[in-house]
Amino acid sequence: MKVNRFQTVVFSIALMGAMLLPGSVKADQWNKATKLTFSGPVEVPGKSLPAGTYWFQLMDSSANRHIVQIWSADRSHLLATILAIPNYRLRPTGHTMVSFAERPSGSPEAIREWFYPGDNFGQEFVYPKTRATELAQQVNAPVLETQDEQVEAPAPALEQAPVKAVQPTGEEIEIAEAVETAAVTLPQTASPLPLLGVLGLLSLGAGLAMRRKDTNSVAA
Repeated sequence: MKVNRFQTVVFSIALMGAMLLPGSVKADQWNKATKLTFSGPVEVPGKSLPAGTYWFQLMDSSANRHIVQIWSADRSHLLATILAIPNYRLRPTGHTMVSFAERPSGSPEAIREWFYPGDNFGQEFVYPKTRATELAQQVNAPVLETQDEQVEAPAPALEQAPVKAVQPTGEEIEIAEAVETAAVTLPQTASPLPLLGVLGLLSLGAGLAMRRKDTNSVAA
């Protein structure tokens, strides 16, 4: 059975592992290191993670603040390096927020977004093209995608990977167009506040696209 909406799950302070050592607070604020425990398997771009505890953090790079790394519970093994684009929320909370693309019963839930406590800006995960197309059909909404082979690319190549969105029909569209579509389809009676959030994300998407274009021009 297909579903057509996203489900947001807000993790408690206990689940995000807020008991940080005093000397590590500054570092964790920089890389957004967050300890998350999942009671069941979850899907991230390129792989499925079994139930357990993991550390999510931004890659230590001043050039790109949208590469997410997933580490083992003891932070000794890097399990995944994930391309993301900035996402926006109007009301930050004191808790880590992770949203999932709803899935048919029995399937691991696919992580869509991750927000660090207190932040307006978070990370929206980019899925390999083949998988993104399947997810878009299941949630009946655009899903961010990049070429399948780019998902496992080294971090320097991952930073330059082209990102688009795929429609439930399988049609590829630009990120800005996907955000515009979301804005147009807001209910007539909806508060204007969600639209402001969408417009903020639209600006971010346009800026990201321009930055990638400028980088590619320099490389050429």
